[in-house]
Formats: sequence, C-alpha cells, structure tokens
Amino acid sequence: MRTFLRRLVMLLIVLCVAFLGVVGYTFSRLPDTFLVAQGQTLTIAPMPWVRTADTGDQVLQASAVPVGGSYNTTLTLWGVVPVKTVRTVVVDRRVVTVCGSSFGVKMFSDGALVVGFSDIRSASGYCNPARDAGLEMGDWILSVNGSRITGNDDLRAAIQAAGSDPCTVVYERDGVQAVTNLTPVADLSDGNFRAGVWVRDSSAGVGTLTFVDNTTGMFGGLGHSISDTDTGESIVLRSGEIVPVEIIGYEPGQVGDPGQLKGRFASQIAVGTVLGNDATGVYGTVRTLLGGQDMTVAQSQEVEEGPAQILTTIEGTEPQLYEVEIEQVTLSRQDPNRNLVLRVTDPDLLATTGGIVQGMSGSPIIQNGRLVGAVTHVLVNDPTRGYGIFAENMLETADGLAKEQDAAA
Repeated sequence: MRTFLRRLVMLLIVLCVAFLGVVGYTFSRLPDTFLVAQGQTLTIAPMPWVRTADTGDQVLQASAVPVGGSYNTTLTLWGVVPVKTVRTVVVDRRVVTVCGSSFGVKMFSDGALVVGFSDIRSASGYCNPARDAGLEMGDWILSVNGSRITGNDDLRAAIQAAGSDPCTVVYERDGVQAVTNLTPVADLSDGNFRAGVWVRDSSAGVGTLTFVDNTTGMFGGLGHSISDTDTGESIVLRSGEIVPVEIIGYEPGQVGDPGQLKGRFASQIAVGTVLGNDATGVYGTVRTLLGGQDMTVAQSQEVEEGPAQILTTIEGTEPQLYEVEIEQVTLSRQDPNRNLVLRVTDPDLLATTGGIVQGMSGSPIIQNGRLVGAVTHVLVNDPTRGYGIFAENMLETADGLAKEQDAAA
C-alpha cells in the first residue's frame, strides 16, 4: 500500500511539474499586446489551446471599443486555466500593395565605420594612432575636432588639418557615444598625416521589396537591416535611395553556402528614398507608382502553421509565386525577424535555386490570400528552410517613420 501511495504521489508531482511547464511555456510565448480588427475577437491560430476567458464578453468589447482603443483580455489554457492578461488594441484592417520585385539599395552612412587598421611607417618607426587611441572595429567615427564626419573624405581632411597635434575624436560603440584623443603621424612614404584606420561610408546591395502602403507612401523591404560585410554592424543611415533591379542569374544554395541572386541596376533613376535602416527592414518613401497586388495584412495571431506562398523574383523583373510550408510561428518579439520558420516545397524553386538564397530577403509571405510576413534569412546548413518576419511588425516600423516625416514637415 505504501509503495502504491508513494508512486501515486510521484505521479502527481510529475503531472504538476509538467502542467506548470506548459503554463510557463505558454506565458513566455505570448506577447503583451495583440492587434485585433474592430468587431472581431482575439483568436490565436498558432496556439489553438489558448482561448479567451469569456467569448461573449470579448465579442461585446470588440464591437464597442472604437478603432485606436483597447481593452484587456484574459487568455486561458483550454478555456479553463488563466495564463496571461494581455492588451488588445482595436485597429482597422490594413491593405497594402504586395510587391515581391527585386530592388537595389544605395545607402550613405552617418559617420565613418571602422573596418580595419593599417600601421604607419613614421620617423619613429611603425605605429597606429587609431588603435593607440582605443578605437576598435565596428566603431562609428562621428566627429574630429568638432568637424562632423560623414565619410572617408571628411576624416582624411580632418586628420590632415590636425597635423601632428592631438585631436578630439567622438565615436559611437554599441549605441553609446565616447570621446578619445588621437595624435596623427606623418607617413614617411608621402609626408601626409594619417590615423592608421580604414573606414567605410556607403553600402549597396540587392534585396526584395515587400510592400508599399499607398495611404502613407511608405515602402518596406528586406525584413532585416543592411549591415557592413566586414563588421556585421548595421549601417547608420545618412541618406539613401532605391532603384529597380533586373535579376540576371543566381548561385544555387547548398549546405554551408546560402547562394545568391545576381542582379544589375535596371535604371539609375531612383524610385524611392530610404528613410530608415531598422532591425525589421529598410523603409522609405516611393517617388513613383510601383507594381503589385493589393492585399490585406494579417495580424500575427492569424498566421498558422501550414501551406503558404512566397512572392519572389529569380529571373528578370517579374515576381512569381512559389509554394512553402510555415513550420513554426513564434508570437513573442524577442527576435524581431525570426517570427516564422519556412520550408520551401515548390519543386521548381528547389530545382533552380535550391530554396532560399541571398537577395530573397523581403520576399512577401502569403497565406489564405493575405500578407502575413516576409522572408528574412536562410538557414545556412539547410537552404530549403529560412526565417520570416510578421508583416504586422514591418508595418508598425513603417508607420512610425511616416509619423516622424509628418512631424518634421
């Protein structure tokens, strides 16, 4: 009898621990805020075991709260065990023009990015003033002796003007500004004063345009920021523009090699101005009408595991639809551009590119006739699979930039 009771107690303990684990896991996967269209109740498609506490009350609140208003919703496990109370914001259904076309991005940074060091042969031997001053790879040099640095030419002129005198350098590292003193030295080869640092002040690349919001004139693309290839640092934007691109070829993806699209600028005439280089993508305003199909934007909780499509361009300038499977949906926002895990199932795309390749970032993800997200990254060890970001997240960033533009006007 005692053995039976002991086993029963152990079983109950295991069940309690497992249950608490389910509660904790569910709590951690739920964001604090959801967007819900007016008149609709909160339903979480990727987590069907999570339900609202009182469906009747939710319907009443959803229909009574005006657009822009909010109310609290208690989420439960199977309608029984409360898990989390979240804020539900009532919004209008958004419609955007879904693109899927390739575009080129030309960006000029705000500051000069340190990408390398080169020792200088001076009268007293080899030295490196920049490294001696404490500068590191990935630092952004913002000013020298009060003169703003917007690129390599500015930095070269400021160092030359300082001569052999110590100069004050303002730089940024990991988002924090700092100050150091740097003393240039004369290069024995030509007599010019140098700091011993290599910098980069511009970037260009090819990606995929996700959408254009014709109500604000804002576009969104890539689904991730443009980063420097040497340091991995996101480019701090000073100015930029986008131009149309024609895809002229591709390198198929293989295990360990993600492959890439090969494109050329189809025109030197810019079709848009870049205003933001954000973790969720590249954004700006369009200067001309861009082709695409108007489509409703799905809220994050409406995206579900199962069949979907991506709209992307792997030849010429015309995007095509390809079949994919959404394998995983993550509602929490801990990683802003890894909300979805995709697997390419389309035989034509697998036979050509091998799956997802570089340059497809920003390709719209469509499910049930709605824009649900955009491709962001390929899994290097499996080019048939990749990550995606919710369209809702990209649109939120675009809206914020549009408000900043309106405030500045």
